Amino acid sequence: MSQQPRPLLDQEQAIDHTHRLISSRRVEGTPVYNRAEQRLGSIHAVMIDKKDGRVAYAVLSFGGFFGVGERVHPVPWGVLNYDVGLDAYVVDLTREQLERAPSLRLDEADRPQSQDYEEIQGYYSKMPWWGL
Repeated sequence: MSQQPRPLLDQEQAIDHTHRLISSRRVEGTPVYNRAEQRLGSIHAVMIDKKDGRVAYAVLSFGGFFGVGERVHPVPWGVLNYDVGLDAYVVDLTREQLERAPSLRLDEADRPQSQDYEEIQGYYSKMPWWGL
């Protein structure tokens, strides 16, 4: 008799970092820190280009109080680095750089305007490490 593989427990799924692919549902809510290990916020959503299928940017939830007056910051996917030890994404941004970055009201994040992406790219292209 062949044994059926047992389903993974939630705890086992949470610590399995060997896969290169991840569901967007698991990305949402993941904390984001800077290199000084200061928590900047968490991933609210991942924006995907409908035509080419590439991730355009992550929407970082930052500030506000229980969603009141909260603004989100689109961050190019390429600036996020996953840190297994922190179980979080890390960015080379200070809190001040993020505060100056383009932002959207939380209720607008799922309906970005086409010019928003150009503004995002423009802001991050000025970063010496981004080089767009």
